[in-house]
Amino acid sequence: MFALPLTETAQLRPLLPWHADEFLANLDRAREHISPWVASAFVATDLDSARAVLSRYADRWARDAGGIWGIWDGGTLVGGVMFVSFDATLGVCEAGCWLEPAAEGRGLVTRAAGRILDWAVNERGIQRVEWRTNARNARSIAVARRLGMRRDGTLRQVYPGPAGRIDIEVWSVLAGEWRSPA
Repeated sequence: MFALPLTETAQLRPLLPWHADEFLANLDRAREHISPWVASAFVATDLDSARAVLSRYADRWARDAGGIWGIWDGGTLVGGVMFVSFDATLGVCEAGCWLEPAAEGRGLVTRAAGRILDWAVNERGIQRVEWRTNARNARSIAVARRLGMRRDGTLRQVYPGPAGRIDIEVWSVLAGEWRSPA
């Protein structure tokens, strides 16, 4: 298995179905914090649903249509990054992330996302990487900015939410613009 260093104590590693117990523990620590920002299908509530989420991403990886990697800090899974979608033929993918509150503010997501974007652009020839986020998610928008992405626009009232319908901002970076924030 590979591990890419992010800091002296943190690393990026594949997040696989056999990590379901660690993934569920991470989601339990992050649940209240990330629930407003991520799809409900992602926020597993038991071991079977955690394994199902990771299995869906493993299947996407096998089909060359996505993937998921965990951020481990001090040996504990604290969040991760993923390709929600990945189409090498069209040269387009969508990246995303999650992080538990205790791990925020140290640049872990920016570093981890930079690693997978480097791979997508430089190894796989992806021409456009998208970052879609709730328009009220200031932390996610800040990551998009740190990655050098530009705001393409807002998709209005895309999803139902507890306080009304949710607007989604679309950010992107093109291959010719990409410079890793290493």
